[in-house]
Parts: sequence; structure tokens; C-alpha cells
Amino acid sequence: MNKHDYKQNAYYLIYLIRCVLNKKIPSKEKLGKMDLSGVFAVAQAHSLTAIAAYALESAGIYDKDFEEEKARAIRKTIILDTERERVFSEFDKAGIWYMPLKGIILKDYYPAFGMRQMADNDILIDRSRQEDIKRIMLSCGFYVKSYDKSKHDVYFKEPVCNFQMHVSLFEEDDNDALYTYYKNIDKRLLSDGTSKYGRSFTKEDYYLYIKAHEYRHYNEGGTGLRNLVDIYVLLNEFKNGLDWDYIKAELSKLGMTDYESDSRKLALKLFDGVKLTDSEKKYLDYFIFSGTYGNTKNNISNALKKNGGSKARYIIDRLIPPMYVIKKRYPMFYKHRMILPFLPVYRLAVVLVQKRGKISYELKTLIKQ
Repeated sequence: MNKHDYKQNAYYLIYLIRCVLNKKIPSKEKLGKMDLSGVFAVAQAHSLTAIAAYALESAGIYDKDFEEEKARAIRKTIILDTERERVFSEFDKAGIWYMPLKGIILKDYYPAFGMRQMADNDILIDRSRQEDIKRIMLSCGFYVKSYDKSKHDVYFKEPVCNFQMHVSLFEEDDNDALYTYYKNIDKRLLSDGTSKYGRSFTKEDYYLYIKAHEYRHYNEGGTGLRNLVDIYVLLNEFKNGLDWDYIKAELSKLGMTDYESDSRKLALKLFDGVKLTDSEKKYLDYFIFSGTYGNTKNNISNALKKNGGSKARYIIDRLIPPMYVIKKRYPMFYKHRMILPFLPVYRLAVVLVQKRGKISYELKTLIKQ
């Protein structure tokens, strides 16, 4: 699919989502122009096949590909919900506080079950009980995919149950405004009202976190259409119940004022069916071509913007990560500082063995920038 066709199919996808969110049936005229296989490909790239399936169903269209993805989304949501309830029950017994994040909350604001596709369960935990949580997860039949190597530990249970247990909402970097702002967020959390150990954000702080998480992706590999759908759904759920004076003050601290305003206005116009300006269409392109989790091209482009366009600097930064990354992922080099000069050689050797195709693509993309 060329770039022009991809963009056209993205606009058809946006139309379908607009219909389902506003309880309208897609027009036969519009549906007649669509190449459903092309729309499906774009929906897959943005984790929006389930919501598109609901839109098509409202018009009496039951496309096999869309229906299968919708069924998978529903099944996965059921599994994640069931396992999460079990894990939270164990946390309650052990006296460990926890807070569900991101899609766990958002999915319930969508019009139908399974409409908001889930990749995993993201949960903020009491980091002082990290070892206890590990034991609980193992006792619940999960295995450890990653432990104490980043801001979250990763646990998996067959067939599709992925849990990310966050000890921090952002990577530990005191030079990062987002990390600094959320460093001690546990002191600002509320009781969730259902469990002694369950925690929650205020509505305003939940909105701010969703935007902060989105902003981090936007500035790195990019962020896709699903985030625009999330914000539209969230704003409709909260309606006029948000304290915007508080939100604006906190956005200023986070350095996100312009991004929040621009992306919010785009989401509202897009799904309310208001015509976009030329500059807004160009802004939308970044979301359309990013996909759900961004891409290598955006990662490189955004990194070059930050370092003044130096490709040599980019390569050096990739080979020599910040100390907080070294501490977590390469503890031997962190502990024995005298061997730190050999870390770039070690990292290069590892990626050439394990990720040769990925590094080759990254270098080719860098050269084209």
C-alpha cells in the first residue's frame, strides 16, 4: 500500500470510528468507496480493528478479518480482567498497594466491551514490595520476562496475558521533567473506594498522566490514532467535570501545554466531524503514519532534532546509554566503572548477533535522514 492509499484508508477508518462514537450508522455511499482490506491494514497498525468492526456491524457488514480481530480483542480483555482480579486479590491479602493504569481504566469508557483493544495490564505498584510481587506473580502461574531492568517488570502467562508492573511511571532520569514530576506520585494517590490497598488518580491527574504518557511516545517513536480516540472518549466521559485551571497549571510544570492543547483540539475536531485546517491535516499525518507504538523513522528524526542534527552524536548516544540505563540493564558495568569504556563494544556485539536485521534497518533509515 503506497503512502497516498494508506492515508486515504486512515481517513475512512477515522470516519468509521466517528460514526460508532456518535452512535451513527456509516453511510452506504461512504462504505461503497472503501477497500476494507486496506482499512483493515491501517486499523491493525493502530490497534483499532475492534472499534471499526463495531462500526461496520452497525451497517450490517460482518467482514471476516474485522470479526476475528474483534473476537480476539473481547477474549483477551476477558482474560486480562480475570487474571487482574486474581492478582489484585493476592495483593490485598499481602497488604500491597496497587493502581491500574492506562487502558485498564480507559476501556470501560468506550461504548462497548472489547472495543478498546488491550495489549497488556499496566499497574503501578509499591516498589518496596517488588520481591513479594514477583513471588505472587509466579504463584499465579506467570513467568518473568523482565525484572528490575527498567521502570516496569514484565510477567507473562499463556496464552495472551501480559502484565507490566510499574515501579515508576517514567524511566529514572532526574533530568527528565516527566520523571521528576511523577517521582513521588504515590503520595498524591487516592483510595479507589473498593479496596483498602487499591489506589487511583483524581480525574484531573488521570487525564494528565494519559497525556504525559502519550507525549513521551509522541516525542520518541510517535503515537497513533488510538491515542486520539482515547482522549476523545475520555473527554466525553468527564464532560465538564474537569478542573481545567488545575490541569493547565500542571501542564505548564510538565512542559506539555502546547502539545495537550493541539492534540486535544485535533481529537475533538476529528471525531466531532469538524473540518480540519491544512496545518491540522499535516499534524494528523504524524499520528497516521506513526502506528500504535511509533516507528524507527520517527525515533531517529526526533532524536536528531534534540541533538542538533548530528548523526555521529546519535550513534554515540545509541552505543553509550545514560547511567540510569546502565545501572538497570548492565549492572556489571555500572558496578565496575573501570570497564565502562568496553560497554559500547559489548552492546554492538550483542545487537549484531541478536538484532542484526533491526540495526541494519536503523542505520539505513539514519543515512536517509
